[in-house]
Amino acid sequence: MAGFWDDRRVVVTGGAGFLGGFVVDALRARGCEAPFVVRSRQYDLRLEADVVRLLKDARPDLIVHLAATVGGIGANRENPGRFFYENLVMGAHLMEHARLFGVGKFVAIGTVCSYPKFAPVPFREDDLWNGYPEETNAPYGLAKKMLLVQSQAYRDQYGFNAIFLLPVNLYGPRDNFDPASSHVIPALIKKCVEAAEAGEPRITVWGTGRATREFLYAEDAANAIVLAAERYEGREPVNIGAGFEIAIGDLVTLIARLADFRGEIVWDTSKPDGQPRRMLDTSRAAAFGFTATTPFEEGLRRTIDWYRRNRPNYFPVRK
Repeated sequence: MAGFWDDRRVVVTGGAGFLGGFVVDALRARGCEAPFVVRSRQYDLRLEADVVRLLKDARPDLIVHLAATVGGIGANRENPGRFFYENLVMGAHLMEHARLFGVGKFVAIGTVCSYPKFAPVPFREDDLWNGYPEETNAPYGLAKKMLLVQSQAYRDQYGFNAIFLLPVNLYGPRDNFDPASSHVIPALIKKCVEAAEAGEPRITVWGTGRATREFLYAEDAANAIVLAAERYEGREPVNIGAGFEIAIGDLVTLIARLADFRGEIVWDTSKPDGQPRRMLDTSRAAAFGFTATTPFEEGLRRTIDWYRRNRPNYFPVRK
């Protein structure tokens, strides 16, 4: 796809965030010289007027919609209404006005949380509607899944070129390490690194450790998104993942070893595990050339090293 990004005006919502930073890096590496990075202090995508103003200012040919109100299990349990409304309204306004402005392509980023709680493993895109999501993050997952409904409806009625991608759980440098809203890997890294440094005898971890998850290094996810923007034109959703699963108990043990924490791991079984298992079938993504390349342990080492280097100046919310 040589030359695809030449002179193409690209908007990246959430481009100053965790995954967004890697997507912007990947776009620049492939020839997109000046992606338009949307920051919430300039454009509040929950407000229709701000969405319209953004499109007037940027005049994009292509939009990558990454912006989301998101967090771990605890944040989802505390904010189900907010997570549902804000994610729903951001997507609805942005895609509608992208259509009205004549944007050539819209890349919508969904979430693995949209899958049914008891979907067969590995999760296949055809099973996306065969049940209700896991309860603790269902409002968020359903709001993001409406991007798929909207993209298919707009393709059918208006011929609007929108695609929908479903990344699995992400991790990597520049993640959100705020314990109030972080996901499992950054939360565990923070906990283990700080316990090791303080010489604490034990750490406490939510759940039973029996649930499984699949994790994708954020740089790999960014490369998948850019490849799909270049090469994928279909109406069907596409999983983006690494193709493996690990039990949370084994994950804790691995992170503790890499972070040099040698104390006891105590499980707080009064807290939820979340979805019992997560692992994606990634064969559709292979059709447009994506395969994850970062070994999991290497990705964890890079993330731990980044956290140690940047912690003194680290701000959890990057605007």
